[in-house]
Amino acid sequence: MKDRLPALIALFLLIGLVLTTWWAADYAQRAVPIDAPITIRHEPDAWSSKFTMITTNEKGQAINRLTGEKLRHYPDDDSYEADKAHLIGMHPNNPRTLASANLTTLKDKGDLILLQGDAHIHRFPTEENSALDVRSEELTILPKEDIVKTDKVADVQQGNSRMKGTGMIYNNETRRLEVFNNSNVRISPDDINKANQNKGSSE
Repeated sequence: MKDRLPALIALFLLIGLVLTTWWAADYAQRAVPIDAPITIRHEPDAWSSKFTMITTNEKGQAINRLTGEKLRHYPDDDSYEADKAHLIGMHPNNPRTLASANLTTLKDKGDLILLQGDAHIHRFPTEENSALDVRSEELTILPKEDIVKTDKVADVQQGNSRMKGTGMIYNNETRRLEVFNNSNVRISPDDINKANQNKGSSE
């Protein structure tokens, strides 16, 4: 028995050491606060009032000019929001366009512009075509392609003709307009005659 006593004492000391170490580690883990995961929120990190932004093409020519009441930058997706903004499209050899909305969002470094709330785009008249107006609650502009589109209800007016439908795409370079689901169409005879004259002169 005397021979086993030192071994038993050593065993009890070892068990006590293990239990003490486990308790100390558990206490330390509960006592030290662990930081919660960082949540990236969609909050502005910079803003400006009464601003003007100009974008250029690869030749250094100004193709878009954006002005507005207030501008905010969001770092989480590197987007910009503008209140009461006006956008002027000035692509060389293409008709000039003017766009406005209650809220304008620029994404993908300005390659996508979203107009929301009373969105309106006006294409100025040319020698071949009357002025074009597009109104919707939401319009998307692709500045590089000079394209305007929406999947919402759009009201399109050109000359004395008017078209209202759901879903639309307009290419300002080719002057081609597509309305996918027409609900109300009124085409003026004057516009038909003008289109026929332009077609005949091009042939």
